[in-house]
Amino acid sequence: MKKNMFLLVCAIVSSVFVWGQDERMISGTVSDGNSPISNVQIAVLENGESVFSNTDGKYTIVADTGDVLTYTYMGMKTITIRVEDVTRILNPIMILDVNELDEVVVESSKRLSQKNIEEQYTVRENIIKTAYGYIDAERSSGRIGFIQEDDITFAAGNILNLIATGRLQGVQIIDGGVFIRGISSIENRRPAVFDVDGQIFTQIPMWVDLGNIKRIAVLNNLAMTTQYGTIASGGVIVINTLAGNIAKKGIVDQAKLRNNFYKDDALDSEGRKNNWPAYKKQLYASTSVETAQITFKELAVTHSNSPYFLLDAQAYFTEEWDRADLGEEIIANHFTPYTENSVLLKALSYQYQEQGQYEKANATYKEVFLLRPNYAQSYLDMARSYREIGSTIKSASLHARYGYLQEQGFMEIDTAGLGSIMDREFNNLLALEKDAVVEKGKRNKLFVAKEDFEGTRVVFEWNDGEAEFELQFVNPGKQYHTWKHSLADNAALIAREKNFGYNTMEQLIDGSLPGNWRVNVTYLGNKSLTPSYLKATVYHNYGTRAQRKEVKVFKMSLKNVNQELLTLRSAMGVASK
Repeated sequence: MKKNMFLLVCAIVSSVFVWGQDERMISGTVSDGNSPISNVQIAVLENGESVFSNTDGKYTIVADTGDVLTYTYMGMKTITIRVEDVTRILNPIMILDVNELDEVVVESSKRLSQKNIEEQYTVRENIIKTAYGYIDAERSSGRIGFIQEDDITFAAGNILNLIATGRLQGVQIIDGGVFIRGISSIENRRPAVFDVDGQIFTQIPMWVDLGNIKRIAVLNNLAMTTQYGTIASGGVIVINTLAGNIAKKGIVDQAKLRNNFYKDDALDSEGRKNNWPAYKKQLYASTSVETAQITFKELAVTHSNSPYFLLDAQAYFTEEWDRADLGEEIIANHFTPYTENSVLLKALSYQYQEQGQYEKANATYKEVFLLRPNYAQSYLDMARSYREIGSTIKSASLHARYGYLQEQGFMEIDTAGLGSIMDREFNNLLALEKDAVVEKGKRNKLFVAKEDFEGTRVVFEWNDGEAEFELQFVNPGKQYHTWKHSLADNAALIAREKNFGYNTMEQLIDGSLPGNWRVNVTYLGNKSLTPSYLKATVYHNYGTRAQRKEVKVFKMSLKNVNQELLTLRSAMGVASK
């Protein structure tokens, strides 16, 4: 046994912080949030290799896992991003490097600004958001054809079939390409390009879920497509999704920012349901598990290649019908997307934990550990997971092993971020489960620090290191503070997380202000078009013998909208989602 443990430690130590030679192409588009930026220098910090973004803001660069990419452009804040094992696409948004702005007074104008148009987006159907800003059809230089959310039927199956139905006037399919009649380049057989939530695609985006489309528009003249350059000489089909294009609903109240009073304006669970993709609405409309199985099989024909559809389906059958066996069958039969993808495996682990399937979560976390032995988060995840399945000795061993690797210099010591969380977790384990960890005769020799906090402890974790979001904590007096996890507001924190390899933070709520607390979240994206998963572990009566916990998982896909996440009903209450 000791020999096996020694070999395991040696294997782990030999791999810690030895970022493998996992050379791959990293590509993406650099923008300011509205328009692409050309001539941005993208460099690999370790070897000085660099490229520049082209006129469309696009770039491609070769990098290894562990390399740091820098994005530099005069007048903009430099962005640094560490390449992870799953990194393939990075679409960073650069912001102005401004230290101080003088007060500016703008005279009113009858011309609508981009901000004015954005504010009207949700209430006017003739506004479309493009990669270069909003276009108001009433004030555009040409006629724009639209398809609205309510006019899209799931029967079409995919975007190509939807186009083929003729719902987009003047758009036709020829030899597998999409062409717009009336645009001069049609004679030269230049196909249209697609603008999906601000990202340009020359191929038909077959992966777009029809149930997630908010609005489609056809830009068919030079005046409207000139900003796209020659690539759009065949016209542009713009697709706004529900997840990526929820516009702001009003002007920011500056008094609210000064006084930080919450206005009960976060999107609730019913509002989130309205923004569910069509496949999820169909599943949850099933009246029996038998009809749900039939619906799933029908949906799987076009959606089974999406790991997020599979995660939703697993959660649905497990949680709605108490059929964990059906949920597991779905994952087992479609496991390929998750293989060697630590981000997806962590999302799956989160769901298992929320569902109380701790053994399955433990097995999945082991796969992540093997993929990421150099991440501090891997040790924390495994230690927590072993504690959940009752293997307290293994949990304590993981904590001890992490400390040993730090002492030996194999892992850097972190005292500001993850270190304090790890110390708190280990101390809590020893304080509450010392009898299961330490032999009876040695318990008196074990020093356990007195817990410095009792109350409600909330630990947040996210599966994707590129995820950017804001957490809003609203106290019983309805005043709030915001924790910002974005490159624009907290680049140093994100760099630190990447360097040490963790994605977690904690919030401690004591009893000094009794009453109901709320936690809301605003998702800002993850530099790709995929969702991210946020796990919240709520510990009630933390540090006492009455300590208990519950896990809530939140799929972040709807961007730029403040959404209700948790309600904490005092230290003795429960969390709701």
